[in-house]
Amino acid sequence: MSQYQWDTTFTALFERCLKRYRSGDSDFNGYYTPADLGFLTDIGCKPRELFDFVEDHAENDGEPSLTTAVLVASVRRDYFRIQMGGVLSSLEISPGSLPPKTAEMEGLVWLPRIIVKARAKLRGELHPEIMYGCGGDRHFLRTHDLAPSDFLRAVWAAEEDDTKILAYVRSKGSRLH
Repeated sequence: MSQYQWDTTFTALFERCLKRYRSGDSDFNGYYTPADLGFLTDIGCKPRELFDFVEDHAENDGEPSLTTAVLVASVRRDYFRIQMGGVLSSLEISPGSLPPKTAEMEGLVWLPRIIVKARAKLRGELHPEIMYGCGGDRHFLRTHDLAPSDFLRAVWAAEEDDTKILAYVRSKGSRLH
Protein backbone atom coordinates (compact mmCIF):
# COMPACT_ATOMS: atom_id res chain seq x y z
CA MET A 1 0.00 0.00 0.00
CA SER A 2 1.22 3.46 -0.82
CA GLN A 3 1.82 5.41 2.36
CA TYR A 4 1.96 8.58 0.30
CA GLN A 5 -1.64 8.13 -0.79
CA TRP A 6 -3.18 6.13 2.09
CA ASP A 7 -5.83 8.85 2.49
CA THR A 8 -6.85 8.43 -1.15
CA THR A 9 -7.27 4.69 -0.57
CA PHE A 10 -9.30 5.39 2.58
CA THR A 11 -11.50 7.88 0.72
CA ALA A 12 -12.17 5.46 -2.13
CA LEU A 13 -13.03 2.68 0.33
CA PHE A 14 -15.34 5.00 2.30
CA GLU A 15 -17.13 6.07 -0.87
CA ARG A 16 -17.47 2.47 -2.09
CA CYS A 17 -18.91 1.40 1.28
CA LEU A 18 -21.26 4.38 1.33
CA LYS A 19 -22.60 3.47 -2.10
CA ARG A 20 -23.21 -0.07 -0.92
CA TYR A 21 -24.91 1.10 2.25
CA ARG A 22 -27.15 3.48 0.32
CA SER A 23 -28.12 0.63 -2.00
CA GLY A 24 -29.67 -1.14 1.01
CA ASP A 25 -26.79 -3.43 2.04
CA SER A 26 -26.16 -2.78 5.73
CA ASP A 27 -24.09 -5.92 6.39
CA PHE A 28 -20.63 -4.39 6.46
CA ASN A 29 -19.02 -7.82 6.80
CA GLY A 30 -19.39 -8.24 3.03
CA TYR A 31 -18.05 -4.79 2.15
CA TYR A 32 -14.35 -5.53 2.26
CA THR A 33 -11.99 -7.46 0.02
CA PRO A 34 -8.92 -9.14 1.53
CA ALA A 35 -6.88 -6.18 0.24
CA ASP A 36 -9.27 -3.76 1.99
CA LEU A 37 -8.92 -5.66 5.24
CA GLY A 38 -5.14 -5.58 4.90
CA PHE A 39 -5.25 -1.85 4.30
CA LEU A 40 -7.47 -1.24 7.34
CA THR A 41 -5.18 -3.35 9.52
CA ASP A 42 -2.18 -1.42 8.22
CA ILE A 43 -3.67 1.88 9.37
CA GLY A 44 -5.06 0.45 12.63
CA CYS A 45 -8.72 0.75 11.65
CA LYS A 46 -11.26 -1.98 12.38
CA PRO A 47 -13.82 -2.72 9.65
CA ARG A 48 -16.67 -1.78 12.00
CA GLU A 49 -15.06 1.59 12.76
CA LEU A 50 -15.10 2.57 9.10
CA PHE A 51 -18.65 1.27 8.75
CA ASP A 52 -19.81 3.38 11.72
CA PHE A 53 -18.58 6.52 9.98
CA VAL A 54 -20.24 5.43 6.72
CA GLU A 55 -23.54 4.58 8.42
CA ASP A 56 -23.68 7.80 10.45
CA HIS A 57 -22.72 9.84 7.37
CA ALA A 58 -25.56 8.27 5.38
CA GLU A 59 -28.13 8.57 8.16
CA ASN A 60 -27.26 12.06 9.45
CA ASP A 61 -27.13 14.30 6.39
CA GLY A 62 -23.42 13.82 5.82
CA GLU A 63 -22.31 14.09 9.44
CA PRO A 64 -19.68 13.10 10.22
CA SER A 65 -18.18 14.15 6.92
CA LEU A 66 -15.77 12.09 4.89
CA THR A 67 -13.11 14.66 5.79
CA THR A 68 -13.76 14.09 9.50
CA ALA A 69 -13.48 10.33 9.00
CA VAL A 70 -10.13 10.77 7.21
CA LEU A 71 -8.80 13.11 9.90
CA VAL A 72 -9.84 10.77 12.74
CA ALA A 73 -8.34 7.81 10.88
CA SER A 74 -5.15 9.84 10.42
CA VAL A 75 -4.78 10.46 14.16
CA ARG A 76 -5.44 6.78 14.91
CA ARG A 77 -2.97 5.76 12.18
CA ASP A 78 -0.27 8.04 13.61
CA TYR A 79 -0.84 6.80 17.16
CA PHE A 80 -0.85 3.18 15.96
CA ARG A 81 2.44 3.60 14.14
CA ILE A 82 4.24 5.93 16.58
CA GLN A 83 3.01 4.90 20.02
CA MET A 84 2.11 1.28 19.36
CA GLY A 85 4.83 0.41 16.85
CA GLY A 86 2.22 -0.93 14.43
CA VAL A 87 1.14 -3.69 16.84
CA LEU A 88 -2.60 -4.08 17.37
CA SER A 89 -3.90 -4.19 20.93
CA SER A 90 -5.66 -7.35 22.06
CA LEU A 91 -7.72 -5.42 24.62
CA GLU A 92 -11.21 -4.11 24.11
CA ILE A 93 -13.31 -1.88 26.36
CA SER A 94 -16.91 -2.90 26.84
CA PRO A 95 -19.87 -0.54 26.61
CA GLY A 96 -20.57 -1.16 30.30
CA SER A 97 -17.13 0.11 31.27
CA LEU A 98 -17.79 3.59 29.88
CA PRO A 99 -18.69 6.38 32.28
CA PRO A 100 -22.44 7.12 32.18
CA LYS A 101 -23.68 9.62 29.61
CA THR A 102 -24.57 11.93 32.51
CA ALA A 103 -21.10 11.81 34.08
CA GLU A 104 -19.40 15.18 34.31
CA MET A 105 -16.04 16.69 35.08
CA GLU A 106 -16.20 20.13 36.66
CA GLY A 107 -19.63 20.73 35.15
CA LEU A 108 -18.86 19.39 31.68
CA VAL A 109 -21.34 16.59 31.03
CA TRP A 110 -20.07 13.84 28.70
CA LEU A 111 -16.39 14.77 29.13
CA PRO A 112 -15.47 11.71 31.25
CA ARG A 113 -17.17 9.44 28.70
CA ILE A 114 -15.56 10.96 25.62
CA ILE A 115 -12.12 10.88 27.25
CA VAL A 116 -12.40 7.12 27.81
CA LYS A 117 -13.68 6.62 24.27
CA ALA A 118 -10.91 8.77 22.78
CA ARG A 119 -8.19 6.83 24.61
CA ALA A 120 -9.71 3.56 23.47
CA LYS A 121 -9.99 4.89 19.89
CA LEU A 122 -6.32 5.85 19.91
CA ARG A 123 -5.34 2.35 21.10
CA GLY A 124 -7.83 0.57 18.80
CA GLU A 125 -9.64 -0.89 21.79
CA LEU A 126 -13.24 0.12 21.09
CA HIS A 127 -15.86 -2.62 21.35
CA PRO A 128 -17.82 -2.89 18.08
CA GLU A 129 -20.85 -1.33 19.80
CA ILE A 130 -18.89 1.82 20.74
CA MET A 131 -18.16 4.58 18.25
CA TYR A 132 -15.83 7.48 18.79
CA GLY A 133 -17.63 10.30 17.00
CA CYS A 134 -21.17 9.05 17.68
CA GLY A 135 -24.04 11.51 17.92
CA GLY A 136 -23.41 12.19 21.62
CA ASP A 137 -19.72 12.80 20.97
CA ARG A 138 -20.53 15.07 18.05
CA HIS A 139 -22.92 17.07 20.23
CA PHE A 140 -20.28 17.52 22.92
CA LEU A 141 -17.57 18.45 20.43
CA ARG A 142 -19.83 20.83 18.49
CA THR A 143 -20.95 22.52 21.74
CA HIS A 144 -17.32 23.14 22.65
CA ASP A 145 -16.23 23.94 19.08
CA LEU A 146 -13.73 21.08 18.92
CA ALA A 147 -12.94 18.99 15.86
CA PRO A 148 -13.04 15.23 16.62
CA SER A 149 -9.48 14.78 15.33
CA ASP A 150 -8.19 17.74 17.35
CA PHE A 151 -9.75 16.32 20.50
CA LEU A 152 -8.05 12.96 19.83
CA ARG A 153 -4.70 14.68 19.45
CA ALA A 154 -5.27 16.59 22.70
CA VAL A 155 -6.05 13.33 24.51
CA TRP A 156 -2.91 11.79 23.03
CA ALA A 157 -0.79 14.76 24.14
CA ALA A 158 -2.31 14.75 27.65
CA GLU A 159 -1.46 11.07 28.09
CA GLU A 160 -3.32 10.06 31.28
CA ASP A 161 -3.74 13.57 32.71
CA ASP A 162 -7.45 14.41 32.56
CA THR A 163 -6.80 17.91 33.93
CA LYS A 164 -4.88 18.75 30.74
CA ILE A 165 -7.84 17.60 28.67
CA LEU A 166 -10.21 19.66 30.80
CA ALA A 167 -7.98 22.71 30.32
CA TYR A 168 -7.90 22.07 26.56
CA VAL A 169 -11.69 21.86 26.34
CA ARG A 170 -12.09 25.02 28.37
CA SER A 171 -9.50 26.92 26.34
CA LYS A 172 -11.03 25.87 23.01
CA GLY A 173 -14.65 25.87 24.17
CA SER A 174 -17.45 27.95 22.78
CA ARG A 175 -18.34 31.35 24.15
CA LEU A 176 -21.42 29.80 25.73
CA HIS A 177 -19.43 28.73 28.79
